[in-house]
Amino acid sequence: MQEYIQNLEKNGFSVVVVEDKKEALEFAKSMIKAGMSVGLGGSTTVEEIGLLEYLTSLDDITLYNQYEKGIDKEENTKRRRMGLVSDIYITSSNAITQNGELVNADGSGNRVAAQIFGPKNVLLVVGQNKLVKDEQEARRRILEVAAVKNVERLNQVAMSHKKERKFTVDNISSKFSLIRRDEPGRTTIVLVKEDLGF
Repeated sequence: MQEYIQNLEKNGFSVVVVEDKKEALEFAKSMIKAGMSVGLGGSTTVEEIGLLEYLTSLDDITLYNQYEKGIDKEENTKRRRMGLVSDIYITSSNAITQNGELVNADGSGNRVAAQIFGPKNVLLVVGQNKLVKDEQEARRRILEVAAVKNVERLNQVAMSHKKERKFTVDNISSKFSLIRRDEPGRTTIVLVKEDLGF
């Protein structure tokens, strides 16, 4: 893991290593300040550590939560767009290579766009299961593991709301990004010594 950390830091990312979900949540909480605007990208990891629940409980931040139940498509899109100019954008990464690169795929593109440019700061919470050797392994992991599990999850949600199953590996991973470097201090990666998310 040390080589990953060194290369991430060399590439401009700040890295914080924590033992478990509880420590990840406590660190993430320390980055959220009153008055902030907060954007969200789709992330099972953020939900698993309890961060989504924490954010929705706060009344002193502006949370662009496109996952709130009951909002229509227009409001959902508006919140995704506002997240791109937030003070901090919170999500995960699909894969991190040994060279310290972030590899991601997305359906609508808001999550990958925000990691590249827009929000003042980005917070990524990443489980150790997302550490891969190189870009090729990252793409394989995304298409054969993450996308497959997300398709199952998203279609189950759709069915529970009596909506048509419309998610496929192709349409939820239609936009790829490879981030080799970032502006120093902009992106903080909380690397968790547990398997989290997909």
